[in-house]
Amino acid sequence: MENLRRTVAVIDDDVSLRRSLGRLLNAYGFLVKEYASAEAFLARDPKTAIDCLVLDIDLGGMSGIDLQRRLKAEGTTLPVIFITALEPGAVKAEAEKAGCVAYLQKQFPGAALIAAVNKALGS
Repeated sequence: MENLRRTVAVIDDDVSLRRSLGRLLNAYGFLVKEYASAEAFLARDPKTAIDCLVLDIDLGGMSGIDLQRRLKAEGTTLPVIFITALEPGAVKAEAEKAGCVAYLQKQFPGAALIAAVNKALGS
C-alpha cells in the first residue's frame, strides 16, 4: 500500500533542534527530511517530495527568508513555517511579507508547531 504520510522538511543549522523537531513531527505521523542549511535543501534530490517547510530564519549561509523568496521566484508554492530565535519586529514583518503560514518564536511549544504544520497542509 502507498504511504500517504506527508513529508515535512526541517531546515535549521542547530543539529540538536533539527533532530528534536524531526522526532516530534515523526511522533505525529509526518515523514521528515532534515537539512542543515538552505543550500543543502536546494541541493537535495529534486525527486524528493516535500509538502511543507519548517524553516529557520537565521541560517549560517542563505537566510530562511532568502530561501523562501528564491522558491517563490522559481514558482514553488510550498507552505512555510518560519522559526527563529531572533527578536520579533522587523524580522517578523519581513518573514510575513515573504509569505508564511506561521511564525514561531523559539522556544515554542511542540503543539504550536504541530498545529502550524496541520494548518499548512490543510489537515
